[in-house]
Amino acid sequence: MANSISDRDEDRPRLYNPYQDLQLPVQTLYKLPTSPEYLFQEESIAQRRSWGENLTYYTGCGYLAGAITGAGKGLVDGVNAFEKGDTLKLRINRILNASGHSGRQFGNRVGVIGLLYAGLESGIVAVRDSDDVLNSVLAGLGTGALYKAASGPRSAAVAGAIGGLMVGAVVTGKQVLKRYVPI
Repeated sequence: MANSISDRDEDRPRLYNPYQDLQLPVQTLYKLPTSPEYLFQEESIAQRRSWGENLTYYTGCGYLAGAITGAGKGLVDGVNAFEKGDTLKLRINRILNASGHSGRQFGNRVGVIGLLYAGLESGIVAVRDSDDVLNSVLAGLGTGALYKAASGPRSAAVAGAIGGLMVGAVVTGKQVLKRYVPI
């Protein structure tokens, strides 16, 4: 009899009310999953995104960062393009056009860099079958070289070195922050 009661407790969904501490009359309950998040124990040990998640994350973050930076540059360019006698509508139009144009350009460029980086990093992880700093640095090196490959071998080599150094600095900074900055 005791086994059947505990079996029923496990089959019952766990309910969660995010507003329980706010003393609101809202009664919203969400069913929390009772099954494990990972099918195999080994999957839960590796704290890494899949290649598709990496691709989406780096491309999206790159596009967003580039678009914001480009919009800021476009704002400055639009303000600098003011002419004497411009109406308010014309000034706003200049700012919007310049911001949209620069935002798209920068966003697309940095999004492509994120796409290349994510693809290379995931490929290097799959080939090397290890997850360490070298994967990220090699991916940065390859990304810079591929991005500037059409400009010639010298430009590709310089861009690859810059990409590798930038990724190395970011990974090192992340490790320093994890170690010395309490969260």
